[in-house]
This record gives sequence, C-alpha cells and structure tokens, in this order.
Amino acid sequence: MIKQLRLKNYILIDELCANFDCGLNVITGETGAGKSILLNAIDLVFSNRVSKDVIKSGCDKATIELTLENSNNNLSELFEQNGIDDCGNLIEISKEITQNSVRSRINGTLVNQELLKSLRTLFVDIHSQHQTYTFLQPQYHITLLDSYAKEFYGSLLLEYTNKYSIYNQLKKQLEIAQNSANATETQIDFLKFQISEIEEAQIQSNTEDIELESELEILNNAEKLKELTGSAYWAINGDEGSIIESLTHIKSDISKAASLDSRLEDILGDFSSVGETLREISSYLRNYSQNMDNDTQRLNDIQERLFLLDKLKRKYGGSLESVLTSYNHASEELSKIEYSSKNVEELQQKIDAIEKELYKIGEQISISRKNYAQVLSVLIQDKLSFLELPKTRFEISITSKPLSNDGIDNVEFLISTNVSEDLKPLAKVASGGEISRVMLAIKSIFAHNDDIDTVIFDEIDTGISGHAAQSVADEIAQLSMHHQVIVITHQPIIASKANKHFYVRKSQNDETKVDVYVLTGENRVKALAELAGGEINNQSVEFAKSLLSR
Repeated sequence: MIKQLRLKNYILIDELCANFDCGLNVITGETGAGKSILLNAIDLVFSNRVSKDVIKSGCDKATIELTLENSNNNLSELFEQNGIDDCGNLIEISKEITQNSVRSRINGTLVNQELLKSLRTLFVDIHSQHQTYTFLQPQYHITLLDSYAKEFYGSLLLEYTNKYSIYNQLKKQLEIAQNSANATETQIDFLKFQISEIEEAQIQSNTEDIELESELEILNNAEKLKELTGSAYWAINGDEGSIIESLTHIKSDISKAASLDSRLEDILGDFSSVGETLREISSYLRNYSQNMDNDTQRLNDIQERLFLLDKLKRKYGGSLESVLTSYNHASEELSKIEYSSKNVEELQQKIDAIEKELYKIGEQISISRKNYAQVLSVLIQDKLSFLELPKTRFEISITSKPLSNDGIDNVEFLISTNVSEDLKPLAKVASGGEISRVMLAIKSIFAHNDDIDTVIFDEIDTGISGHAAQSVADEIAQLSMHHQVIVITHQPIIASKANKHFYVRKSQNDETKVDVYVLTGENRVKALAELAGGEINNQSVEFAKSLLSR
C-alpha cells in the first residue's frame, strides 16, 4: 500500500508530505482547490508521459517521492535482476522532472519505465475519468473479462497468443513468397538473360579490364620497346666501347691497386658485383628485345575483349565489380523465385495446420469466456442492485469473429437501467451517476479478484445523491476493509466513512498555493458540514455529527 507521498516544487505545491493509512483515505476540498493534484502525482510516478509543466513556476525541477509498503509480493528476484537494493518491506520510488530530463529511481537506483509499469500493476489501481472512457469502449471489454478469469483460462489464452504470433509470421512469409512466385515470365526471362550474358563473358576478375589495358599499351608500342631495349643492350654489352668492356679495364686497374693496398679489396668486391648485375640486366634486355614482336592477333583479341567488357560495364554500373554484383543479384532473385514457388505450398500447409490449432484453442477459450461472462454478469448485476440500481440488467454479450490476436470472440458489456428498455451497449445507455456505479461495481469485483494493494478513485461519486450516495459509501467502506482505498469525493456520506480525512485548500495572496491538511475532531465535523450544506450552520453541523456517529 501507499505509505507516504512527498512533493516538492510540484505545480502549485512548494513542499508537501502526506502519510496515508490503511483502510479508507478521503480527500475533500472546494471545487478547483487542487484535490486531483495528489492523485495525479501518484499516477505520474508510474507514468512515462511527463510534462515539464508540472514544475512549479520559477523552479528548476520538481520531485515526486512515493513510499510503498510491500506485504504480498516477492520482489527479491526482480530487484536483483535490475541492480536494486532490497530495503525489506518498504519501496522508495522517486521521479525528478527538469526542463530537459525525467529520471526515475527505485530505492535510489535509476530504472526504466517498464519496471515502474510492472510495479504499478502489483500495487496501485487508479480509476480516473480517462479510464471511465476506456471502460465504455467495447474493444476493452474482452480485456476486462480475460483479466477477471485469467486464473481459469489464462494459460490457454497465452498458448493461443503465442501460436497466433507464429501464424502471423507465417502469413507474412507466405505473402513475400507469393509475390516472388508470381513474378511474370518476362521478369524471369530477363533475369535469365542477364545471368547468361554475364556468364558467357567469363570475367576473370574485377580488375581484368585494367590488366588488359596495360597489356594493350605494351602491344601498341612493341616496335619502340624493341628498339629501346635493344639499344640499351648494345650500350651495356656491345663489342667495342661498351660499358662492360670499360668495366673490365677498370676492374683490372683496381685489382692491381688492391694487390698493392689491401684496403681496396672491398671496393674490388663491390665492383665485381656491379659487373654481375649489369650482365644480368643486359641478358634480360637482349631476351626482351628479341622476344618483343608486333603480335597483331593478340592486339585484336585484347581490343575485342575490352569492347565486350566495356559493353557490360555500361549496362551494369560502370565497373567490372558492379557487373559481378549484378550477376550475383540476378542469380539470387532467380533462386528466390524458383524457391518461393516450391515454398508457397509448404507455407500454406503450415498456415492451414496452425489455423486449425488456433480455432480449436479459440473454441475452448470461447466456451470458458461464456461461462465466466455469466459469472461476472451476475456479480456486477448484484453489485449494481446493492448500489441502488435494483432494476438494472447487466449482460456480457459474446459473439463470433474471425481469428484475431485475442481469439475468436467479440465481447461487449450490455446494460438496461429500466425495466421497459432492452439491453444496449454500456456507452449508449448509462447516465453519469449510473456510469459511476457501474465503474465502482467493476472495480470492487476486480480488486477482490486481483488482490491489488491500493485502489484509487477520482470522483467516483459523480452524478449520485441520496440513497445512491449511501450505497456507494457503504461499498467503498466495504472495499477498504480489504484494500487501501484513496478517494476524492464531494459526498459527505462517503467522506464520513474515512479512516483518514485530507482537506485540500488553495490560497491566493502574492502567489497561488495549495496546502493539504489532515482533519480530525471539530475540523472534520466542519468539513463534512460544509460538504453537506454548502455552509457551516447548526443544521449542517448536526448532520455531520450524525454521519460520524453511524
């Protein structure tokens, strides 16, 4: 349950600390005083949508801190997985809102929204005007019914949803396969032509064209290369006046000098190496020159080959690398088409099989839904009778629909508040006061079923008075015997049932401020008197005292 709420620089509140008790906690105050600020702050602690507008004007940040007492849930493993300190039966949740960021913590550890959401489902159920709207929508009714009966067919529903997820994935795969398999003959022929054209070219590598262009350059200059290398050979190793001949004479002179001075022996050795290197170069140049012929056939072959490769490059992206990439892509596409044609039949067989399973499980769920719809209908109708709607008929309608993610059933809540009226959708029939009591009936039943710690009602008494208000007060008091209940009310009868009474006051001097007080004794009597009569007088005070004495 909620032990304490602390606010700082939040909307119109400088600083506030509210300690809640078990049982019924009531919040009253004049219209527009800011009663909903407290409940909105509790909601905001668990919410992922936070506006910087909640920061009090002139302040840098707002903080909300909530202390929960945990007596029913084992959270040790959850906290350990998320690196959160286990502080026994107390859980400290905080939210810091600045102009640029929102940070949430549990026991001092930064946490994500999913973790806060999971804690909310365990500890707090907040009924707001927005939730009333949600409850009226038929698409939400199946969720309510399944939530009520989750212990009875929840595992079957989980099996169904898992299979339905697989079913959806298979259908998407089938659609892709069918699109590929339905490719036109023209598309297939075009892919085959591309593959054949590139295969026939027998491209050696993605640099083949560069290598051929280099060779073409050599062949185009064969005569000049033959002449230049031949001339170089004769200059190095010709008969008379060649470099080799000159080196021979020089070597002889150095050899003689080395015999006279041993320090020249190394020079003689180096000179000998130079001579050997020149002989190897001259040999290479002679062979190169002798073998360099003007190979017209090879020249023509290369030019034809380059013409073919250039044609392919122009068609497939400008380089041999892009040509080969196009070839791979076309081959893959053709393989997909050929594979998909075979795969369509296999996927369809799998889909048919799982569809049969889904319908089988869906029928089982549908039977259970219909059974528990009757149970829940009776419970809600009995609760509405207690809440001064004795002639009301309430029924949960279940009709068939095609396979969907939640089964094969349409679920809708129907109600008739007058004997002469037929059952109609909840949203089209109930008045404000009737809606409030329907919501209270559903919340009361579900709270007992879920064993949730804290139930919060924001003005659940809208549109009721007299005996209806008394019955609502009795129902809330009964609910508070097993759960912590926090409620904003304008009804003195409901407020008189409180175990703890909070009063919200707005003051406007130099600035607008909201303060919250806990009422006891005469102050509480005065607050109830004001609620009952609009002003405090002897009659309203006596009425307030009579409420507290019941």
